[in-house]
Amino acid sequence: MPDAMTAPVSDGFDQMARDAVYRAMFTRRDVRSHFLPAPLDDEVLARLLLAAHHAPSVGFMQPWNFIVIRDAARREKVRDLFLAAREQELPEIEEERQALYRKLKLEGICESALNICITCDRQRSKGSPLGRWHNPEMDLYSTVCAVQNFWLAARAEGVGVGWVSIIEAQALKSLLSIPDHVTPIAYLCVGRVSEFAPKPDLETHGWGRRLPLPELIMSETFCGQGEASLKSAVARLNAVDTVQATACPADQRVAPAVPQREPPKEESALSLSSLNFDDASASLMSQAGSGTWPAMVLK
Repeated sequence: MPDAMTAPVSDGFDQMARDAVYRAMFTRRDVRSHFLPAPLDDEVLARLLLAAHHAPSVGFMQPWNFIVIRDAARREKVRDLFLAAREQELPEIEEERQALYRKLKLEGICESALNICITCDRQRSKGSPLGRWHNPEMDLYSTVCAVQNFWLAARAEGVGVGWVSIIEAQALKSLLSIPDHVTPIAYLCVGRVSEFAPKPDLETHGWGRRLPLPELIMSETFCGQGEASLKSAVARLNAVDTVQATACPADQRVAPAVPQREPPKEESALSLSSLNFDDASASLMSQAGSGTWPAMVLK
C-alpha cells in the first residue's frame, strides 16, 4: 500500500467540473463575427483578467500587461492597420486561395464590445533570468499561456474572443504607445456573441482541417514509431466524438470517454479560502457563483 508521500492526490475535479473544463476547450472559437453591441460588464472582464493573471510563467516572472481599448476612434485606427496588413499578406497566399482569403472574415475589431492587447514586458525579470538564460524567449511563451487562460475563461462565461494577428507589430506599438522593451503578443476582440460556431470558421470555409492526432504522436525521438496503445485510445475518443457530433450540438458536447468516478469520501467542494488566493482574487472569484471553485467553472 503506498504511503502518504507516494499516494496520488485525491483532489481531482468531479465529473461535472471535468466536463465543463473540456467543454470550454472543445467549443472555444476564434470569433470574428456574431459579436453583439451589448457592453461587457466590468465584473466579467475582471474575472477573465484574473484567470489570465494566474497563467503559468517561467521563473514566476508574470511578464504580461493588459491594455483595454474601448475608444471607437482608436479601434478604427487599429482596423486600418489590419486592412493594410491584409493587403500586404495577400500576395504571399497561394494564388488559387487568394479569392477565398479575401472573403474570409478575419477580425471583429469595431463590432466587439472592446479590444484587449496582451503584451510581454521583456524586462520584467531583468537581472534574474531563472528559466530564461538558455531560452530567453520563454517570457513570450509564458504570455501566450495568459492568452489561453483568458480565452478559455471567456468561453466559460459565454464571451467571444477573436485573436487578430494580421497587424504590423511596430505600427500597433506606435498607435498604443507601447515602449520598445514591450512586445505585443495578442490583439483580442472581446464581447458577447449571438452564437459560437460548431466548427472553427477556417474549417467551415474549407481553409484547413484538424490534423489526425495519432499522426502527431511520436515515441522517444522525433518521428519515433510506437505508442500503439496510446494512439488506439486517441482513436477511440475520436470515434465517440464523431458519434456525438451527429446526435448533439457542438455547444452541448463534453469530452468523450472521460471515465466516470466518484470523488473520494474525504473530497469536498473547494472553498475560496482553501485555494489560498490573495484577498483581491478571492473577492473577484466569489462574485462568479456560490463561492466554490466548481461553481465558478460551471457558471
